[in-house]
Amino acid sequence: MALNYIWIGFFIIAFVVGLIRLLFFGDMEVFPNMVNSTFAAAETGFTISLGLTGVLTLWLGLMKIGEKGGIVKIFARIIGPFFAKLFPELPKNHPAFASIFMNVSANMLGLDNAATPLGLKAMKEMQETNTEKDTASNAMIMFLVLNTSGLTILPISIMVYRAQLGATDPSDIFIPILLATYFSTIAGLISVALYQKINLLNKTVLAYLGGLTLLISGIIYYFSTIPKESIAGISSLVSNILLFSIIILFILMGIRKKVNIYETFIEGAKEGFQVAIKIIPFLVAILVAIGAFRASGAMDMLIDGIRQFFTVLGVNTDFIEALPTALMKPLSGSGARGMMVDAMDTFGADSFVGRVASTVQGSTDTTFYIIAVYFGSVGIKKTRYAVTCGLIADFVGIIAAIFMAYLFFH
Repeated sequence: MALNYIWIGFFIIAFVVGLIRLLFFGDMEVFPNMVNSTFAAAETGFTISLGLTGVLTLWLGLMKIGEKGGIVKIFARIIGPFFAKLFPELPKNHPAFASIFMNVSANMLGLDNAATPLGLKAMKEMQETNTEKDTASNAMIMFLVLNTSGLTILPISIMVYRAQLGATDPSDIFIPILLATYFSTIAGLISVALYQKINLLNKTVLAYLGGLTLLISGIIYYFSTIPKESIAGISSLVSNILLFSIIILFILMGIRKKVNIYETFIEGAKEGFQVAIKIIPFLVAILVAIGAFRASGAMDMLIDGIRQFFTVLGVNTDFIEALPTALMKPLSGSGARGMMVDAMDTFGADSFVGRVASTVQGSTDTTFYIIAVYFGSVGIKKTRYAVTCGLIADFVGIIAAIFMAYLFFH
């Protein structure tokens, strides 16, 4: 629903701004430019979507091997004790825990297709223990905010788009996204814990959060001590080593579980092809709307206004062109993806703006969409503080993404 209003809004604003430019400034080219931009954007959307098929086929094939090899269950075992402290209202060994673990693990691995059904299953199981059926329980809110914070280890889809748009090294945003999404998750977790009075100073919680925080702090400290010109190269090298190691790990786990590696890869690869084809109408639709919005001059007006504000504050404004992705992110995943693609298409995948937009896209998830789908699936009407905590996670993730982009790429 949100995307519907956003899509319509783009066209209406573009028309109004175009009309103003025509009537008051005599710009005879504005409407021809807007129409031409819709054709160009439609072609770009189709070309990108078609080009995604190869890389999505590859990665979803590899992910299917990892899934059948047991990687998701391993994640569930690792984070089990930690999650037991975050969901104190759920009885020990409640069926919802298994779905929660599997959902979060699938999200961390970038398995969006698997994550959503598991998330809906978790919501249904938590609803069984919910005493007020139209009101979100504490467990539901904690689960939802962990989803909206978007903790991701493998931002596959973003790397795929970067590859398709000509990035020299599509994985160079791997570590910056990992760091940004960590801060988003911590912010969401702390905000919910304060509302629910969960003791984050518990030994188990401190062990998990402390260990992860030390690791992240160490990474940031290391990259802050080396020369700027070396950061991107080292980040790229480490990212690619980690990614290839994960591929090998998935294959070895598949062999250990006696999985037919080739057939499993083909099974996942077929899903990748289907996903790429399904993306075409959505990406074309949002890019056409953004193209008209940009060609009318409305995008420039918005960006110039924000730029002037930050200039007055004395802040470097090189990131401003990537802000449309950030502004769209809490409202619509498809809209934010379109903004990211538009930024890379306009300024270049390897430009600072393109990298900021990519990092922002991976830093958090779409709060309003997730709330609508997950709560809607079990008839929750009273969301309590879920939106507040979700938006806190979004805000912190976006700010962290911009800082990480400056640290790694500026």
